Amino acid sequence: MPHSEEKTVGHLVYHRKKKIILPSWVWFIAMAIVATIGYLAGVYHYQIEAAIGPVFGYKAHSGEIDLNSLQETYSKLVANYDGKLDTNLLIQGANRGLVDAAGDTYTIYMSPQESREYNNSLSGNIGGGIGAEIGIRDNKITIIRALSDNAAIKAGLAAGDQVLNINDQSTSGWTVDKAVGQIKGEAGTTVKLTIQRGSEVKDYTITRATISYPSVESSINNGIGILTINRFDGISSETANLAAAAANNFKKQGVKGIVVDLRGNPGGHVNAAVDVAGLWLDNKVVVIEKNGTITREKLRTGSNAILSGIPTVVLVNGSTASASEIVAGALQDYKIAKIVGEKTFGKGSVQQLISLNDGSELKVTVAKWYTPNGKNITKDGINPDISIELNQQDIDTGTDPQLDEALKLLVK
Repeated sequence: MPHSEEKTVGHLVYHRKKKIILPSWVWFIAMAIVATIGYLAGVYHYQIEAAIGPVFGYKAHSGEIDLNSLQETYSKLVANYDGKLDTNLLIQGANRGLVDAAGDTYTIYMSPQESREYNNSLSGNIGGGIGAEIGIRDNKITIIRALSDNAAIKAGLAAGDQVLNINDQSTSGWTVDKAVGQIKGEAGTTVKLTIQRGSEVKDYTITRATISYPSVESSINNGIGILTINRFDGISSETANLAAAAANNFKKQGVKGIVVDLRGNPGGHVNAAVDVAGLWLDNKVVVIEKNGTITREKLRTGSNAILSGIPTVVLVNGSTASASEIVAGALQDYKIAKIVGEKTFGKGSVQQLISLNDGSELKVTVAKWYTPNGKNITKDGINPDISIELNQQDIDTGTDPQLDEALKLLVK
């Protein structure tokens, strides 16, 4: 998820059946997350077959890769290791190492279990946990987002908190997967987290619960419609359906303006992002996908711009990633909305999900994406039209200067 590794922040991916954006990520952060997520049908026809040598039960394809050294490593390991070896774990480790060597943060191998958790996170089916998205920032396990109405936020955790220990074990050097595995558990059980916030270090004992994580929430505040999008779920069309229902209600209630809150949104499915942008844009290009300088595809909205003409402000922050950056970038480029908050995450690449025979999956970077005006936001992110930071004091006191500014702009 770039300058950080995250499981649910910053996913923009394709599935072999249908086009999607994640993170966000959209690997599993949410839990950790990341960067996102969907299906691609009839457009890409990649055929990938694992080839890791006879000892692992796969037939290597001549001319593709010489796996003799891997076979030799395995033989020497079996001959000399004083202990029990799990062949399945060795196979997964070989696959993971091969993919990691590509050197791309977003190109990853997921074991069957990781794949299930990842896809569950994209659909909001997270199971038991504390309701927080986890990532790695500055090489430390970090809370990317505490989900509303869940255990983490009720206990007082907030975005930016560094997780030093989990159940008294140091998280130094841990992966996101390992941290998430230790935090998750059956509802009703507890987990102890040692949190550093600034110079303060404090222990939190949190009771795990079934996580509530709708992709879209909406309300009306003094004639202003507030549309909060937590992720872009395109598998079930949940996000598009919920956002359209909220838009129709806003129109029916005659709202004077709309705030779209994309703060902490890790991304999701491409098609869901296009559908959401289509609430304002009538038959417009939302995102352009390229290989190098070659344009692969331009994705357009439909012709049902329910919210066209209604003044709109979009809230963003450093955890607004991937699919959510597509929406923010398109509305900014077409001057449909003012962008308020902090510079976004900066994930401008596209991934494709590829299923392997044993239930594991590859998430492979296949392209870069560009805003309608032709900007790739990788690392640079999207700069807000009005920059306002949300600091720790704001979080502690429950104030929200970013939302306050958005409401002020809309009631002028």
